[in-house]
Amino acid sequence: MSLGPPLLEVDNLTKRFGGLTAINDVSFRVDKGQVVGLIGPNGAGKTTLLRLITGILRPDSGKVRFKGKDITRAKTWDIVNRGIAGTFQVTRPFRRLPIIANVMVACLSPRAMKRGEWVKTIEARALDALEFVGISDLANEPASCLSHGDLRRLEIARAIATDPEMLLLDEPFSGLNPTETDLLAKSIRRLHKGGRFGRLHSEGPTMIIIEHKLAELMRIVDRVIVLDFGELIADGKPQEIIKNERVIEACIGKGVC
Repeated sequence: MSLGPPLLEVDNLTKRFGGLTAINDVSFRVDKGQVVGLIGPNGAGKTTLLRLITGILRPDSGKVRFKGKDITRAKTWDIVNRGIAGTFQVTRPFRRLPIIANVMVACLSPRAMKRGEWVKTIEARALDALEFVGISDLANEPASCLSHGDLRRLEIARAIATDPEMLLLDEPFSGLNPTETDLLAKSIRRLHKGGRFGRLHSEGPTMIIIEHKLAELMRIVDRVIVLDFGELIADGKPQEIIKNERVIEACIGKGVC
C-alpha cells in the first residue's frame, strides 16, 4: 500500500435525481496499489458513484480528485487520459466490428499511444489485452457473436488497453460461470500485481470493484466500502466488514449485496 498522498479522493459527494438522493455526502480515499470492493444492496448508489468518478455524471456537490488534481467536472475522455478507466453493467461494443478492432479503438487513446512504446503495433497491444482476459481466440469474430460473459471480458480488455493507473470494474463476474469467474479473478489479481499490463509501472493499477458475488470479491480485495441508500455505512478490511452488524443488516444477512 502506498505511504504517499491518496491516488483518489472523494469529498462530500452528493448526487440527486429529482427527489431521490442517489449519493449522499460520501467521502473516502483510495491509496495507490489498493484493491477496493464496493458493495451494497441494489439501488445503494454503487454504479452512480463510479459514474461520478469517471465523469459520466456530474455531482450536485462535492469534489473528486485524482493524483491531487480536481477532476469533478472533467470530461470522460480527459479522465481516461489522466489514468482512470472503467467498465459498466451495460456493455456497448461496436457490434459489427471484429472483437480485436473494438480493443484497437481503445489503444488509439492519447494516453495509450503515448505510453505504449513497448508494443510493436496497436494490433499487438489489442491482442495482448484479449489474451489477458481469455478471448483472443475470438479476435477476428464480430462483437455481436459474444455471449454476455464474454462481452464483460471484452469491456475489461478495452479498459486495460488504455493503460490505466486506476481501474473501476462494475460487476465483472456477472454472467460468468464458476470456471470463467475463477479465470477472470486470477487475471485481475495478476493484473494488480504488475502482470503483462502492469509493466509500465512498479505495480498494476489500483482498483475499485463492484460485485455481488461476495465470496469471489473478498478473495481479491484488501478493503471494502459499503453503501446503503446512497450513504457510506462501513469502510474496512474484508474480515471486519463481514462482521459489521450494520452491513449484515443492510445486505449480507438479506443476501442482496
